Amino acid sequence: MKLCVVGTGYVGLVTGTCLAEMGNDVTCVDIDADKVAKLHQGISPIYEPGLDEIIRSNVSEGRLTFTTDLATAVKESLVCFIAVGTPQGDDGSADLNAVYTVAKNIGQAMDGYKAIVTKSTVPVGTAEKIQAIVAEQTTQPFSVVSNPEFLKQGAAVEDCLKPDRVIVGTMPNDQQAVDIMRELYSPFLRTGNPVIIMDIRSAEMTKYASNAFLATKISFINEMSQICEQLGADIAQVRVGMSTDRRIGGQFLFPGLGYGGSCFPKDVKALIKTADDVGCDGTIIRSVDAVNKSMRHHFLDKMLNFYNGDVKGKTFAFWGLSFKPRTDDLREAPSVDMARGLIAKGAKVQAFDPKGMENSQKYYLGDEITYCNSSYDALEGADALVLVTEWNEFRRPDFEKVRRLLKAPVIFDGRNQYDPDRMVMRGFHYMSVGRQNMMAEDTATKPSEPALSIPGA
Repeated sequence: MKLCVVGTGYVGLVTGTCLAEMGNDVTCVDIDADKVAKLHQGISPIYEPGLDEIIRSNVSEGRLTFTTDLATAVKESLVCFIAVGTPQGDDGSADLNAVYTVAKNIGQAMDGYKAIVTKSTVPVGTAEKIQAIVAEQTTQPFSVVSNPEFLKQGAAVEDCLKPDRVIVGTMPNDQQAVDIMRELYSPFLRTGNPVIIMDIRSAEMTKYASNAFLATKISFINEMSQICEQLGADIAQVRVGMSTDRRIGGQFLFPGLGYGGSCFPKDVKALIKTADDVGCDGTIIRSVDAVNKSMRHHFLDKMLNFYNGDVKGKTFAFWGLSFKPRTDDLREAPSVDMARGLIAKGAKVQAFDPKGMENSQKYYLGDEITYCNSSYDALEGADALVLVTEWNEFRRPDFEKVRRLLKAPVIFDGRNQYDPDRMVMRGFHYMSVGRQNMMAEDTATKPSEPALSIPGA
């Protein structure tokens, strides 16, 4: 099938490449000529495991091309995906200007029937507006389809090639669009996972409802972690007790510093705005957003309290900057708020992240922090280690080396990666999420002084 995907951001690039991987002829369109040129060379603008390899292979085999010429791409395609950004506006709503511009341009370029498919996350009712915009530009027949994406950053290629389900929303009685979408996705669903056909508004809502529910699980376990700290309970044990209940499950039920990235924060806020617009309270989703905002500040307070509120002149080593492992994305990342919170108190931050440092320096923290060549380099001269992002390479470090490099054996674990008892045995003062602070045996030692050396397990 001949397809075009307009937009080579995260969603558009992964979607277009995976559609090509399944044997389709795909043209990806972007207005950025430099990005298009680099993509033709196999240089991806984002880090996503496995993506570079399938871009290069599909480009070399002629199934995947990149262009700035939208009109030609539309004329040559049966299905046109809209996958441009929908950034959050000041009021929390999604900015749809790019979506509507693309819809207008598709309408102007059409020379026959096209299925116009929204992959961008858009508010309920957007497809109907797209239909009206395209109809103003052409007398050619067309369909408008909602086909929301459910990609996890760090596992997006796998999610796209092996989806749990495919949601297809169509206008009433549009069997042609249904048949096209079923045919397009049949190679992706050979294991029997379903294509779910529904009305177009329900499809648009499914995306928001799904992300809001996953965000709710994260905020719920984080709120429970705060209560556990006050009661002397251990959230790690509580989580195991909860997640083994099949009705609850363990996915997205990990306490930490809160969710970030391009989807959950934006989609929750957009759903709150939608609730406001239709006169609904949105009580739960408002709480989800509020708890998420509070988590990074709660952990920052924990760090400040350890030093009796005075961190002036102290240096903190951050392990991790990206909002989650296996991505270079720092959008809504806890690291940004936490670093700036410490800097505002007179502290310094030196950090290492396997993939996120370039984006941090270009777009987020700039030169506010020091970037290091390795995780151990970040520890040199630091008063404490702060585990911010749970990259695999941070899971089992050489703790004796960590103690030697740090000025004081202090670890703030924002992702509960380490066993508290073992950390105390190794001589660390150890603070985590939803568990009691654990002090090395020499509890009289001040945090700024060397702690008693105890052999590790």
